[in-house]
Amino acid sequence: MSTFPNSPKLLKGGIVLLDANSGAVLRIIALQYNPDTLTRTLQPQSAGSEGGDRSEALRLKGPPVETFKLEAEIDATDQLETNDQAVLRSGIFPQLAALETILYPPLATILSNHALASAGVLEIIPMEAPLTLFVWSASRILPVRITDFSVTEEAFDTKLNPIRAKISLGMRVLSVNDLGFEHRGSSIYLAYQRAKELFASGPTSGTVGQLGIGALP
Repeated sequence: MSTFPNSPKLLKGGIVLLDANSGAVLRIIALQYNPDTLTRTLQPQSAGSEGGDRSEALRLKGPPVETFKLEAEIDATDQLETNDQAVLRSGIFPQLAALETILYPPLATILSNHALASAGVLEIIPMEAPLTLFVWSASRILPVRITDFSVTEEAFDTKLNPIRAKISLGMRVLSVNDLGFEHRGSSIYLAYQRAKELFASGPTSGTVGQLGIGALP
């Protein structure tokens, strides 16, 4: 941590879990260290296809499919040096578990569904997971579905608790096409797209002269 009094406060990226119906915050997971890189991929949702109707060539069915990929680190070295009792007892298991359990249905739901199945209930509706938000600054707050998650544990204490790990996290942005306009996540997605359009409307336009041409054909 910087000792300079006027050094800027470093914001954290992270994940927020919301109750999709009430909007109540269920959990906030801040990354210990911000990743050095963030990879984003956008796949256009074109209405036309190769060899299809030429009148559809420029039409879009909806927002692009956007995915994020990042690698984050969790390290308990500093806490071990200060004899943090929770870290001495469990290492970084709690931090890992907070991320991993996003992918699990609650144990109570698993047991309840088993009891219903044993009682002869024919149709058991899969539970709806909390709304997962990826937060990367005030301009990028967006609903996501975690698509892949891997952990490389790199160091352990004497009780084999992990004390250092790298996490690879893949996420797919959920747009209004995925959620429907009435869903809580859609308003968050629309705010995200609106912020993009505001940035794009800024002074970024070039001129034909910069392209080495006098005019367009």
